[in-house]
Amino acid sequence: MSQAWVTHSNKNHHLVITVGGEWLLKHINQLENDLAAALSLSNLNTVIIDCSELERLDTSGAWLLHRTLLSLVEKGIQCTLENTSTNDRALLDIVQKYGTQDQDLPKHRSQLLDIVAFIGQHALIFLKEALALIAFVGHTIDVLISVVRRPKLLRVTSTLYQMEMVGVRALPIVGLTSFLIGVVIAYQGATLLKQFGANIYIVDLVSVSILRELGIILTAIIVAGRSGSAFAAQIGSMKVNEELDAMQTIGLSPMIVLLIPRLLALLLTLPLLVFFADMMGLCGGALVSWLTLDINPILFIQRLQTSVSTATLLVGLIKAPVFAVLIAIVGCFSGFHVSDNAQSVGARTTSAVVLSIFLVIIVDAIFSVFFSKIDF
Repeated sequence: MSQAWVTHSNKNHHLVITVGGEWLLKHINQLENDLAAALSLSNLNTVIIDCSELERLDTSGAWLLHRTLLSLVEKGIQCTLENTSTNDRALLDIVQKYGTQDQDLPKHRSQLLDIVAFIGQHALIFLKEALALIAFVGHTIDVLISVVRRPKLLRVTSTLYQMEMVGVRALPIVGLTSFLIGVVIAYQGATLLKQFGANIYIVDLVSVSILRELGIILTAIIVAGRSGSAFAAQIGSMKVNEELDAMQTIGLSPMIVLLIPRLLALLLTLPLLVFFADMMGLCGGALVSWLTLDINPILFIQRLQTSVSTATLLVGLIKAPVFAVLIAIVGCFSGFHVSDNAQSVGARTTSAVVLSIFLVIIVDAIFSVFFSKIDF
């Protein structure tokens, strides 16, 4: 294998540098030193680089030649390249065309400016997503009005199937989680109430916390993680596979076929899931009260009837339809706005869960303030 080399000579008061061999990346350090040594030996005003002996040239070698020519020109020395092959000339032209673009790159900004730019970019993205979500809500209302005016558009079979998927099949996880939460609340409360001899108030603690807040919040979070993500993934996958385009081609509205059944299914099943979660949470609290505080189930129920009003139960149930609409719309919105790649499906599915839970907590806080103001 030929090595890369550089020789120099003086001809007719010109410095002639002959380059030869393989000007490749692995020889670049040696070549750079040889070129610097050859150029330092002469004070002539003209330099000729002879490429007749050049066997191979890659981008790094071409860049070294180009950079050498630029440095000579900057010093006021006239320089030329001679005897270059067609391929080498083409590569040198490309390096000459693009090799100086790094001068146009922006200067490095301070870290504070980078942070401000990062916040600004994500704020714009958030604003864009918020406007798109508001537009999607308006489109959903328009489609709902169309379905109300023309009930034949409602796909009953699809709605019942979605009710089974988001409602019936969610019963085990919702029931188990609520039961365990009731156990935890009662056990923690029992430890404190024993110290003051106020064992009976464990019923008030469990019932109010489960019925007003924890039952609905836990159920909404579970449904958002389970069903909201499923909505986004299912619709997103259909979009990637161009099934949504196929629906529109045959005259079907994806909003009516996909969104409305899922929205109605959640709207009908989430209140029932919340009621089921409330009952399971109370059962967990009653069990711990019986085992740790000697409050038997009959006494627990009697105290429950006197300490808990109907309004306490209704507070959680009233929130359920609102949360159902939020979860369904956010999940379907994320699915319809998936890009045409699998990575976007995963990203949108994750954002659907995060945004749903975030909105549920925000709306629950608003409800809490509202019910407190009206003393409900």
